[in-house]
Amino acid sequence: MTSVRITRTALTRGALAALSGLLAGFAALTVAELVSAAVRPEASPVTAVGGAAVDRTPAGVKDWAIRTFGESDKLVLQLGIVATLALFAVAVGLLALRHRRTGSAAVLAFGAVGAAAALGRPDSTGFTDALPSLTGAVAGAVLLYVLVGRLTAPRADPQGEGGWDRRGFLVAAAAAAAASTAAGALGRTLNSRGAQDAIASRDAVRLPAPASPAQPIPAGARLQVPGLSSFTTPNDRFYRVDTALVVPKVDANTWRLRLHGLGVRREVEFTYRELLDRPLIEREITLCCVSNEVGGPYIGHARWIGVRLADLLKEAGVKPPSRGGKADQIIARSVDGMTLGTPVEDVMDGRDAMLAVGMNGEPLPFTHGFPVRMLVPGLYGYVSACKWIEDIELTTFADYDAYWVKRKWARKAPIKTQSRIDTPKPFGRPEEGTVMVAGVAWAQHRGIEKVEIRVDDGPWRPAQLAEQTTADTWRQWSYPWRATPGGHTLTVRATDGTGETQTEERTGTVPDGASGWHSVVVTVE
Repeated sequence: MTSVRITRTALTRGALAALSGLLAGFAALTVAELVSAAVRPEASPVTAVGGAAVDRTPAGVKDWAIRTFGESDKLVLQLGIVATLALFAVAVGLLALRHRRTGSAAVLAFGAVGAAAALGRPDSTGFTDALPSLTGAVAGAVLLYVLVGRLTAPRADPQGEGGWDRRGFLVAAAAAAAASTAAGALGRTLNSRGAQDAIASRDAVRLPAPASPAQPIPAGARLQVPGLSSFTTPNDRFYRVDTALVVPKVDANTWRLRLHGLGVRREVEFTYRELLDRPLIEREITLCCVSNEVGGPYIGHARWIGVRLADLLKEAGVKPPSRGGKADQIIARSVDGMTLGTPVEDVMDGRDAMLAVGMNGEPLPFTHGFPVRMLVPGLYGYVSACKWIEDIELTTFADYDAYWVKRKWARKAPIKTQSRIDTPKPFGRPEEGTVMVAGVAWAQHRGIEKVEIRVDDGPWRPAQLAEQTTADTWRQWSYPWRATPGGHTLTVRATDGTGETQTEERTGTVPDGASGWHSVVVTVE
């Protein structure tokens, strides 16, 4: 009986030690959240460690995460971090039961990891970024030391045998859980105040009428085929691929854009209001992510309004390399420290490169870069579409590698000619007879000249093209297929405005975008 009782006691104490570790971890995170409200939300340990993990993840792994989890990749990463922290907390709690000081020291060490991650972020503002992780770790270490002390302190039980302070532990654990929850709630409330200012600043924006409005979309540019992607992608369905674990919410009233660097006659700074007061252009532009696989979803079309970027550069004295300019690369920096490198020549060759302030008739959504983002038609987003931009530096490709280039992606990335079948869907089961095959094709800044369809190993047949809006937009197409019973493979390819047909060679997205023909397999019933 004594042996059984000792075993039960040991199991109970082990479970409570694990709970102590979890409570200590929870306290560390919530206290860090509270302190981050006084520093900045981006310095909280989960965000900092998550950002560091993103920065250090190989390009191939990131690409896999995007393919596997889509726009939920950041949520999966955050859940993974929390799960890892929970396992670590349990292990530390069990360690502390045998080695109380060592367990508490382990919590402090993990806090140091969070502090190092915060200080190592590109947008770090200095030592204060380490305070949330360090303060939270101290709170967690102290709490673990106290709770485990209740489990190890000798106390006489009613039978006169040595025991431990059950009542003291339960009271301390309940108080810790309540205090931690309150700290976390207060931290989130305080952190949300800055976001509320940003939201209010966006709500107050009234976009001016553009000096150069976009031409109306031709009626023939929109095909009425069920299952076909809409020509204009609604803002809430527009793809989002970036490294920001927490979407920056920037107050337009305090936002500033700095323009400086090689070949700039004088450094200039713009406010949001000053950009809105300039002549604005409005254009139809299709964006595409370099992580978009053949037939993938990371492409969308919108009507954008903004300031022509080339005009700002010219006013600052910048010349393209073809005209003797010193700089051949623009480094665009985001408020979260992201850097994108764009060829100066492409921005100043006459295309509608802009600093966008509006999307589909409204101020930019926060997820798409409010208050200002950069767009350069014809280039993949990772070299052209900096969201939440706050700094433009003129430099050279020889002197500076932007974020993605350091991770083995190409320095220059013109969008490849691609096409996609939207309907019928892969493994669909259409009925025998005429089946409308339809999709989209794109080759931004070159336009689409022809789309062809092949059924199984048959000849290529021309698809019917919707009217081309501009060379910077995708183009819808359709093909009436006389479907016969059985399994079939449908394949599409496009030819751009220069006469180049997309290649059959299948490549992955790294280093400069996927290539190959898109196919779907269907069974006709």
